[in-house]
Amino acid sequence: MALSGLAHQGKLTRLSRGLYALPDRPVSEHATLAELASKHPSVQVCLLSALQFHGLTTQSPFEVWVAIANKARAPKMDYPPLRIVRFSGDALSDGVEEHVVEGVTVRVTSVAKTVADCFKYRNKIGLDVALEALREAWNSKRVKMDELWHCAQVCRVANVMRPYLDGMT
Repeated sequence: MALSGLAHQGKLTRLSRGLYALPDRPVSEHATLAELASKHPSVQVCLLSALQFHGLTTQSPFEVWVAIANKARAPKMDYPPLRIVRFSGDALSDGVEEHVVEGVTVRVTSVAKTVADCFKYRNKIGLDVALEALREAWNSKRVKMDELWHCAQVCRVANVMRPYLDGMT
């Protein structure tokens, strides 16, 4: 009740149900990730959203791609729209980094894990996006071959990625 009163007075801005912020706060380009992580701290930002977070793509996804455990309940939010993929075991736990965005800890897949995930979901996002991510990560020296190979094995796409990795060296 007190928060809604402050929002009505203009001292707070209601971002979504149960989530308020100061109206004059500085907003970064990853503000939606901070909002998502504050409401659902267990989700991981992955695939196209992680590529955008790491600056490895020219694409701007209109949905936030998140990874959750196989049997976990899907998070529900009015905004931003979510695209949910389900991982299990090492594919869920390996290669996850924690970044602080607007004071909120956001879990994002690492560069190498994101590239391997793109190859795993190449039928959903396109092989061209996966190849662009691999090329950009390698040319900007953001990944090492050992990291890529490890993540490819964890995601079970080592045989798919092998010809492209061989072409990089």
